[in-house]
Amino acid sequence: MQKKFNKNWKKLSNEFYLRDNVITIAKDLLGKVLVTQFNNILTAGRIVETEAYNGAIDKASHAFGNRRTQRTEIMFAKGGCAYVYLCYGVHHLFNVVTNAENIPHAVLIRAVEPIVGMETMLQRTKKIKLDHSITKGPGNLSKALGISTKLTGKSFVSNELFIAEDDYKINKKDIVASARIGVEYSGEDALLPYRFIIKNNPFVSGKKLK
Repeated sequence: MQKKFNKNWKKLSNEFYLRDNVITIAKDLLGKVLVTQFNNILTAGRIVETEAYNGAIDKASHAFGNRRTQRTEIMFAKGGCAYVYLCYGVHHLFNVVTNAENIPHAVLIRAVEPIVGMETMLQRTKKIKLDHSITKGPGNLSKALGISTKLTGKSFVSNELFIAEDDYKINKKDIVASARIGVEYSGEDALLPYRFIIKNNPFVSGKKLK
């Protein structure tokens, strides 16, 4: 039987995404629920790892120096929509566009903990057994939740793709910051503590942080 939306899920308001501090938003997204529903198939996971990208001044950002290309143009849109890009020609990486129009802030969602639709996730990822790798890392989570580049520009007010809050609460001491992963090309900006995780969650990607 197809599961229905959890009645406790409340979509995040547009105001959540329009705030001007992308670091704060990246931390606040931890514990929220990322939901997809395509062809009446519902999947969802709790966000446990994020990375902030601080727009034009961030050398790790695709929009550094206000670079506008066919791919990055969506980053300059009003916050509250998806930016999904293809990495290495294989992995679809899902980002949350934030801030006002023409300020290209974004948050990469790096990992979620599955909570709904695990059978579908196994089918999409061609896995036999559910383990932590199914949604660990941005490419894996997109595959499991059915997210692809065709969703770039999709507004989070839709029922196909949105982020919600529920009764789940995080203790601030369980939020850990570190440098981002895979942005060595950005020089000193590679060292910025713009990656945020829920401490000790087994779905978090990368090396275990102490």
